[in-house]
Amino acid sequence: MHVKKGIARAGEKLREAGGAVAGMLPERTRETLRVRAFGLLKIPLIAFTGPVVDDPSEDHVVVRVPLTWRTKNHLGGMYYGALLIGAELASGLPAISIIPRYRPRRVDLVFRRVSAEFLKRAEGDVLFTCTEAFVVRELIERSIATGAREEAPVHVTATVPSRTGDEPVARFELVVSIKAR
Repeated sequence: MHVKKGIARAGEKLREAGGAVAGMLPERTRETLRVRAFGLLKIPLIAFTGPVVDDPSEDHVVVRVPLTWRTKNHLGGMYYGALLIGAELASGLPAISIIPRYRPRRVDLVFRRVSAEFLKRAEGDVLFTCTEAFVVRELIERSIATGAREEAPVHVTATVPSRTGDEPVARFELVVSIKAR
């Protein structure tokens, strides 16, 4: 029993030290590290694609997935699986930021449905923009208030600024489902 308490205390000290160091980093870097750590611990495929959180905020999220040998298809564009990872991150990142505020309640997020429209080949780093972070926040709050599963569609737009400027290369609609326990 004493060993468990010692390990718990050591873990707390490590979190405090890490929190102090993380506090000195720019928000963009902190969010990117958090997404990559989440990927390594929970969904390694996310970490494998090397996402970068370009613009985290309460209102919107911009995630960049670089075009590398890991994300490229046989035609030189981004593989559609990598595109879906970017869309999922852009729509789910608001929840990853908000859910810890409601501890000790457990809040689960899943994607119930996904529809995608691929418009052009993504031949460069892709930016995934979700301007509907408020939808995810409202779902979490409603689920906590009612105890029921709450769902709503969230839209993500993918662009390749180096090739097509602001013109979309893909559009996604992901139905986010939240359940507070």
